[in-house]
Amino acid sequence: MSSVLSPTEALKRLEAGSVEIIPHEKLLEKLSSGKKLTVKLGLDPTRPDIHIGHAVVLRKMRQFQELGHKVVIIIGDFTAMIGDPSGRSATRPPLTLEETRANAKSYVEQVGKILITEDQERFELRYNSEWLENLNFKEVIKLASQLTVAQMLEREDFKNRYTQGIPISIHEFLYPFAQGYDSVPIRADVEMGGTDQKFNLLVGREVQRAYGLEEQVAFIMPLLEGPDGRKMSKSYDNYIGITEEPAEIYRKLMKVGDDLLPKYLELCTDLTPQEIQQVLEKGGPVGAHRVLARLVAGSYALPRIPARLDRELYEEMGYRLEAAGRDSETQAVLIVVAPLTGYSLNVSETVRQAEERYNEVAKGGIPDDIRTVPITSSELQEGRIGVAKLFTLSGLTESNGEAKRMIQNRGLRIDGEVITDPNMQVSLDKPRVLQRGKDKFVRVQLA
Repeated sequence: MSSVLSPTEALKRLEAGSVEIIPHEKLLEKLSSGKKLTVKLGLDPTRPDIHIGHAVVLRKMRQFQELGHKVVIIIGDFTAMIGDPSGRSATRPPLTLEETRANAKSYVEQVGKILITEDQERFELRYNSEWLENLNFKEVIKLASQLTVAQMLEREDFKNRYTQGIPISIHEFLYPFAQGYDSVPIRADVEMGGTDQKFNLLVGREVQRAYGLEEQVAFIMPLLEGPDGRKMSKSYDNYIGITEEPAEIYRKLMKVGDDLLPKYLELCTDLTPQEIQQVLEKGGPVGAHRVLARLVAGSYALPRIPARLDRELYEEMGYRLEAAGRDSETQAVLIVVAPLTGYSLNVSETVRQAEERYNEVAKGGIPDDIRTVPITSSELQEGRIGVAKLFTLSGLTESNGEAKRMIQNRGLRIDGEVITDPNMQVSLDKPRVLQRGKDKFVRVQLA
């Protein structure tokens, strides 16, 4: 069911949290036309996981759906074989068509946690190999004639690589045109993307004009950094996947830097600016972290997140938004007031368990619900195994070298005891609890 909001009200809701809408007045014109808009987002399936940074854009697209419009997710299975260098200092390794399709399958399942995917009037999935694979060379020349080399070098990552003498392959120049051409067969009215995609979104407008179509609106959303302020990435260990366990999402959100809290509350929830200010002022950093962690971890525990992660949802989860005294141990300022109603999962209980687990670990305890990794006897010599190798086999470190460096920095424990000897030999005559830092645990035992 479409919203009864006026075009001006709809625009106000949509533009909240955006960085730039180009051209702004054109979006109001499109909303006022009464036409069901086609809102496009291209996803590059080089990795199979969607994180809460992607969710910022997907949740905005959900708002378009709530207003009665149609979103089209384009899986870039063909363009992934080119390798988009956006925001990178070198080319992204290209993938085979089979690899991109395998990753795309996971993407499709995950976007269903946010978007309304079962309604064909409001959702469509396409693969850009449908039209790019059969594009003839004449069409490629037509596309490439739309921009000059000077214009291509205005793109920040190309400009940086050019000035630094880092090679740029000619095929990389084709990526923006390929992405822009995606907007032609689906006749996109709006294309969504992060700030790193601004150039490509604007090229899409040029390509549509060349094919005699009305130009799309470029709807640019901010990029959400990881909790530590760096780019969200698994390699930085600051990646928050939308399908991770609620306790894991809760834990990671509690580690968001205090300076990033306002941005996370703005982009990951639907609290009003006044409510965010209230949370920050009355709750302080600890209380604000808990509001963020409860809302997001609880919402993503559902098969599909609610349309709005707002005050009403927070209170349905069983919490008050205003300050209500401080807990002597955790300094939390928000209290449980009611059971959750109206959802298929007991989110209140899910959040409570995640919070208890976090509090237990914060106090130095070892949680019960940690995964167990079997170690085969073939890995042992005379019933023992090197400590660095053990941590690497457990998955807590990437390599023996990393394990030894962390031991030197007193960052690894076994059964609660800090390890100081990187050459220590460990007996597995009983299960052992391995710990990295304050909050990562694995139980190892003989298979």
